[in-house]
Amino acid sequence: MRKILTCAALAGAILVSACNTVEGVGRDVSSAGDTVAKTADDSK
Repeated sequence: MRKILTCAALAGAILVSACNTVEGVGRDVSSAGDTVAKTADDSK
């Protein structure tokens, strides 16, 4: 359990430091969602 919590905290720190702002995180998530949606549409 401790390893999972440590990995989650580390991943969160990397994510936040890479984006620098909550707005940046929102744009990253939106971009990932758009990519998934486009891939799903292409595979129909």
